[in-house]
Amino acid sequence: MEAVEITSFKLAGYTCQQFIDANKVIDKWLCEQPGFRSRRIWQQSDGVVFDMLIWDSKEEGTTAMHRLLSEHGDSIIHAMIDQQTVTWTVDTVQHRLVFKC
Repeated sequence: MEAVEITSFKLAGYTCQQFIDANKVIDKWLCEQPGFRSRRIWQQSDGVVFDMLIWDSKEEGTTAMHRLLSEHGDSIIHAMIDQQTVTWTVDTVQHRLVFKC
């Protein structure tokens, strides 16, 4: 069943665009992960950044998160984040409505 992963955080002196640019390697890596569907990043006016990923299942999202930390733990993106502000969750979608044109 489809799952949504949402991470929120504040940046440690970087802009959201700098963070997005630094994620090019991670984006490529995500596209190679089983169950990955899509990713969206945005920043609210209060500075909180949201990173939302859609997965085929909660298990695939959770597995990928653990692999990301082990395979890309030294990535600059981790230093760009104020780690004390991080919240992370991944869970199964219980309702989905898709707009059809």
